[in-house]
Amino acid sequence: MTLKDAAEGKEYVIREIETEDGDEELVSFLFSLGCYSGEAITVVSHKKGGLVVSIKNARYNIDPQLAGAIRI
Repeated sequence: MTLKDAAEGKEYVIREIETEDGDEELVSFLFSLGCYSGEAITVVSHKKGGLVVSIKNARYNIDPQLAGAIRI
């Protein structure tokens, strides 16, 4: 399941970051946000055009492409 399918308010554990074409830049960007395997992540809300997520007491607005790359 990807983050796009996650329920609001529920905490999940990131299993892996999986990009369609092995985009290392995208993986590096997510890692810089604290988004990597084993880390807890919560979907705060689903917004038109993206998601608001909470990682390590910080909130980020991410687009559907990023959300689709995060497997939980």
